[in-house]
Amino acid sequence: MLDPRICPACGDRAGVPLVEESTRICDRCGHRWPFRRLPLFALTGPSGAGKSTVGPLLLDRLAGRAVVLEQDVLWTAGLRDDIDGHPAFRATWLRMAAMIHQNGLPVVLCGTVVPPEFEPLPERALFSGIHYLALVAEPDALARRLRARPAWRQWDEPRIAETLEFNDWLRKHADSLTPQVDLLDTTDIPVATAVDQVAGWVSSQLYLPSGSSSQSR
Repeated sequence: MLDPRICPACGDRAGVPLVEESTRICDRCGHRWPFRRLPLFALTGPSGAGKSTVGPLLLDRLAGRAVVLEQDVLWTAGLRDDIDGHPAFRATWLRMAAMIHQNGLPVVLCGTVVPPEFEPLPERALFSGIHYLALVAEPDALARRLRARPAWRQWDEPRIAETLEFNDWLRKHADSLTPQVDLLDTTDIPVATAVDQVAGWVSSQLYLPSGSSSQSR
């Protein structure tokens, strides 16, 4: 079974997957099988801060070392649960990333997420660590970017105000989250510089012990 929750021996589906180092263990039948427990990289931040610009440019930079994915591609009706934090959506992505990890490459997931939305989920056990880097920007610059978006994206003023609040919250509380969130301010830096810094952040985290974090402020 590729689904990391399901035991290939007895077919039981674990509520909380049991992983010990590089071994997945079925808590029903005791079957043990090899499991790559790699780090997951969450490139997060408010809309307009640069995730959709930087993400595609990471493909060449990280080719052969990481798989870069866009979180919103699975934002479908079946996963739009009404619970705070959208746990069904988040859990689906963690299972997807864990399956990709079994091919030997870590995932860089581009999309808005914060530690309280990933860390409590049962699927969190499938990863050696989740590292978070948030792209943020000065409020005026962020608002200008959002107002310049095409009309079909429906960025009205209430939605912009909500995004600015999240941007401000991240800038104020990134250090106090568990694990903490690294920040990269994209207000005045060229896109190429942002790509360099994000690629460098991923590369450096690949060689840090689980739970460590570098600073990109």
